[in-house]
Amino acid sequence: MTVFRRYLLGIAAVATAVLAVSLALPPRARAGVWLALGVAAAVQGPLGWWLVRAIGTERFLLVWAAGIVARFAVLAACGLAVAPRLGLALEPTLFALVGVLMCFVGLEAIVVRPGRRGTEVR
Repeated sequence: MTVFRRYLLGIAAVATAVLAVSLALPPRARAGVWLALGVAAAVQGPLGWWLVRAIGTERFLLVWAAGIVARFAVLAACGLAVAPRLGLALEPTLFALVGVLMCFVGLEAIVVRPGRRGTEVR
């Protein structure tokens, strides 16, 4: 399996797990979790793949730093503007956003884990 397919499979697995957990939450919190999942997938999906492709290159640190800045910007935007504007509960939305973003960051490490034969990062 290629790195790209493992990455897509990982994103789908995280999204499925978050959706499953959200069903156990009260409806007011559920909407915030769904928003967090959508925002995190839209932002982290491309950023994570960009980072995975940059591993072992000279631009890795720049890509990593840009990703960190983008994640903080998304968190600030959701906390200060998006969630309040939509009338969503702030705590579940922000906790879910941070949790999903961290799951995606962990996914990056799993996808490029060394010692896998027959796969290439590029």
